[in-house]
Amino acid sequence: MKYQRVIYFDGVCGLCNGFVDFILKIDRKELFVFSPLQGELAKQTLSERDLKDLSSVVVFIDGEYYRKSEAVLRVFKELGFPWNALCLAGVLPTSITNLGYELVASQRYRIFGQTDTCRLPTADERSRFIN
Repeated sequence: MKYQRVIYFDGVCGLCNGFVDFILKIDRKELFVFSPLQGELAKQTLSERDLKDLSSVVVFIDGEYYRKSEAVLRVFKELGFPWNALCLAGVLPTSITNLGYELVASQRYRIFGQTDTCRLPTADERSRFIN
């Protein structure tokens, strides 16, 4: 794949879109590009399981795929200081951090809302989004 760092996200999820907006603001080096799990790039590069499980963000970094809490922590690690300090949560077992992730993910539409269509990037953001 020609992209080194991709964040695949649920394009209709309010929480997921908020995460994307946040990363767009703090990723000053433009390390990451974004693709909805419902998009063509996801269909070409992700497993069937990833395409069906919209409750997990999937992150591709330098040839490796990460999911759930590990994906989020890897994003912050890549962004460097001060964001990589959030990786201290990584000292907890993945089973614990994923439990917290899954709890939030199971309620994300109810709490953060859901749209009928995937997020459309602004003109300034277009170069960072791949469908």
